[in-house]
Amino acid sequence: MSKPAIGFIGLGLMGGAMAGRLQDQGYSLTVLGNRDRTYLDAAIARGAVEAPDAKSVAEASDIVMLCMGTSDHVESRMRGPDGIIAGLRAGATVVDFGTSLPGSSRTLAGEVAAAGGTFLDAPLGRTPAHAKDGLLNIMASGDKAAFDKVEPVLKDLGENVFHLGDIGSGHTIKLINNFFGMTVANAMAEAFAMADVAGVDREQLYNVMAAGPLHSGMMDFVKAYGVDKDPTKLEFAIKNAAKDVGYYARMTEDAGVDSIMSKGPLQALTEARDAGHGDDMVSQIVDFYAKRFTK
Repeated sequence: MSKPAIGFIGLGLMGGAMAGRLQDQGYSLTVLGNRDRTYLDAAIARGAVEAPDAKSVAEASDIVMLCMGTSDHVESRMRGPDGIIAGLRAGATVVDFGTSLPGSSRTLAGEVAAAGGTFLDAPLGRTPAHAKDGLLNIMASGDKAAFDKVEPVLKDLGENVFHLGDIGSGHTIKLINNFFGMTVANAMAEAFAMADVAGVDREQLYNVMAAGPLHSGMMDFVKAYGVDKDPTKLEFAIKNAAKDVGYYARMTEDAGVDSIMSKGPLQALTEARDAGHGDDMVSQIVDFYAKRFTK
C-alpha cells in the first residue's frame, strides 16, 4: 500500500529531526522552511521537494504537517491566498505539531473543515533526539476518523501516540504539561543558585534531593547543566519556554481563573529571554538565577 504524500512546514531543530525520520521511513516530502536552511537543505539533499509557499505544499500533500513556534506563525501559514487552506486537497488532513493556543486551533479547524479537510492539533513531548528515532510523545486531538486515518504515520514519529478528544484538547494538555515542567525546571535552577549563596555544593544538594520523592527527569535535565555543564540533555530554548508558559497564563485568563504558580517561572523566563538568553537551553537558566542572586 502506497504511503501518503507528506507536506512539512517548519524544519527547525524539532521539525528537521521529524522530517528526517519520515524520510527514513520512506515517505516523500514537500517542504517549506524558515530562515535557517540547515535542516531544510538536509531534507532536500535526501529527495524532498522545496515548495515556494504553503499553498503549494498543500496542493502536493495528503497530510500537511506544521512544526512552528507560535499560533501566529501557524495562522499565517494557514490563511491567505498563498496559505495551506487555499491549496488544500479534498479530504486532506492538517496536523499542527507546535504548541499553540487551543482557541486558535478550534478556529482553524472550522476553516479547514469549510475547505473540505480536517485539522488536528498534535503537540509533542520529548526532544529532537527522540524525534530522530521515532520516539516522540504525540498528544493529538480532533476528529477521530481523521486521527485514525493518519495514526499509522503518527506512529512512525512517536512511541506514545494519544487521541485526547475534541480539537484543542491536545494543546490544552500540552500547555499544562509545559507549565508544570518549566515550574520544576525553574525551581531546580533557583535551588542550585541558592546553594551557591548558602555555600553548599550543587552536586551534594542534587544527590540528596534525587534520593527522595522529588527526583524527576526535569531535575536531571537541569542538573546536567547546573552540575555537569551539559546543556544538550533538554534541547528546548528559553524563548520557547517563555512562550509556552505565557500561553498557559493566557489560557487560565481565558478560563476566568488566576494562576498563582505560573507567575514565577513566567517572570524568570521572560526576564532571561529579554536579557539576551532566549536561544539558550532551559537548563542554562541556572546562570540567570545565579547572576540575579549575586547582584
